[in-house]
Amino acid sequence: MRFRLQTRQTRSFIVHTVPLTLLTIIGEGLLRERLITEIERAGAKGYTITECSGSGSRHRRVGELLGENMKLECVVSPEVADKLLGILSDEYFPHFAVIAYLSPVSVIRGDKYV
Repeated sequence: MRFRLQTRQTRSFIVHTVPLTLLTIIGEGLLRERLITEIERAGAKGYTITECSGSGSRHRRVGELLGENMKLECVVSPEVADKLLGILSDEYFPHFAVIAYLSPVSVIRGDKYV
């Protein structure tokens, strides 16, 4: 994919992007290290984790004992995303308050992610 960027001097140049997949996992903070291990083992080159809160099908989490929720995001190939969704479906969804979703993304410097 190509798109045109404007610079401050109103010159433009073409930037090439690579289509990849953004995998977002939202779940219990206590799963942090386990999920990091899973995504690294599956082939993800990096990730971003943020603390988050909210309410869903398992209701709002309250109390310090349960800890905060986390949102883990990683940009990966579609194959790695599918592999991770399979692991989440089999090993995490039945037992933990976890959701996951995929979004198509176009990234610059795609070699950094795969």
